[in-house]
Amino acid sequence: MKVAIGQIFHETNTFSNNKTTIELFKHDEWLEGNAIIKHHDHTRTFLGGMISSANDHNVDLKPIFSAECNPSGVITKSAYQKLKKTFINNLKKVGYIDAICLSLHGAGIVEETEDLEGDFLKTLRTLLGNDIPIIVSLDLHANVTNEMVERATALIGVKQYPHIDCYETGKKAMTLLVQTIKQEVFPVMEMIKLPFIMPLIPTDHPVIQKINEECTLITNTNDDIIDCTFYHGFHCTDISFVGVSLLCITNERGQLAKKVAKEMAKKIWENKDDLYVERYSAEEAINLALGETKYPVIINETSDNPGGGAPGDGTRLLEKLIDRNIKDSCFGFIYDPEVANLAHEMGVGSLINTNLGGKTDTYHGEPIKIKGYVKLLTDGRFTHTSPMHYGKKVNYGKTALIKVDNVDIIVCSFRAQTHDEQIFLLHGIKVSDYRIVCLKSSHHFKAGFKNITKKTIPVDSGGLSSNNLESFTYQKINRPIYPIDKMYFNKGALINGS
Repeated sequence: MKVAIGQIFHETNTFSNNKTTIELFKHDEWLEGNAIIKHHDHTRTFLGGMISSANDHNVDLKPIFSAECNPSGVITKSAYQKLKKTFINNLKKVGYIDAICLSLHGAGIVEETEDLEGDFLKTLRTLLGNDIPIIVSLDLHANVTNEMVERATALIGVKQYPHIDCYETGKKAMTLLVQTIKQEVFPVMEMIKLPFIMPLIPTDHPVIQKINEECTLITNTNDDIIDCTFYHGFHCTDISFVGVSLLCITNERGQLAKKVAKEMAKKIWENKDDLYVERYSAEEAINLALGETKYPVIINETSDNPGGGAPGDGTRLLEKLIDRNIKDSCFGFIYDPEVANLAHEMGVGSLINTNLGGKTDTYHGEPIKIKGYVKLLTDGRFTHTSPMHYGKKVNYGKTALIKVDNVDIIVCSFRAQTHDEQIFLLHGIKVSDYRIVCLKSSHHFKAGFKNITKKTIPVDSGGLSSNNLESFTYQKINRPIYPIDKMYFNKGALINGS
């Protein structure tokens, strides 16, 4: 059997003033043909899982096109048109196929459409018709739409946050596709959208853990149920269909899918008041960290998380760290290509006087005037070892380790969140030797650092990836919605009796 494989992956933060261009995709990932296999084979990515399953089932895999970009602002119309055109043209060159397996995020937004994934699937259906199976893997933070459900044969979602099960999700998607091609199963989907926006909460939260366990139990104990996924949605988007959803897939059992989806959605709704996360200011987090007796302590700046579309050059936490001048402290990393370039021009051993960070906007803090010692320079290339992205090669451009008094600061030329210790090791920093380690990420870093430290303290001092929903100026979302319109809802009751 011939199966096409591909990816268009972007999580869009509509509050960012940085439009997502074709150049950003080409920097992060722009692969065609066999280069996709070469890059993703033996990696713990969605495509890595699909490739592995295809090999297990002797699938004649036809790699089409893979484009991925770090979360950022709305995708430009021209960029999306180029993405679609490249995918479709490459698909046409392949000729006959039995099916398509896709990696999509579920929270992609374009200047011309709020629903990248639904629009793209509609384009594929227009080209291929409705009989060709199309199975899609989705991110846990997908804002799932009716269009996605209508156009796809099945949507298989990540269950864990941090997303340590991308590989397994991709593998399940391909395995289900093979079963569908052989007509061993006939997937039927039912999705319930809840009037509920969730902040970024990891799946080790007791409420989420319990709901996930029930979803898993339902799937494992009933042969007719293929999948059951609690999608958290992505709250940093001002669109009509933002929010939580529950999607159940059965084998030709439409009524069963509806029953399970309704039951699990009801449980999510009944526990919505308990779904919250701690938030500390930079000053509070540093004070708490200094009160610990075991090190290292990680302070994660969730409000300026590039993994959520924030700029990554916010200075609020770094400024406090420098002001306190804490011995054995480090920051990894801040996005500032200007300073990285300056450090490379000046060279190792030089002293530089410059303004660091705060150059994308002032919402995440003002630039910091620093006098620093250039300790080390790199090309920014390394390979992830986190369970989430194991084996994936990345390029953060020119980087520098700059020492400002007692604080070691890593500066990079590419915007991204910190996933694992590799960015520190690249700069000669062994995290376990430090007292306080600061980084920009919400929860994904936990997968890579779980064996290094057990104490993490989140900083939310305002920003484009803040967990404070009241800080966002939503204008397009469907109202009423919880918790913004909390007064309209009674605990335990679903809107419209859903």
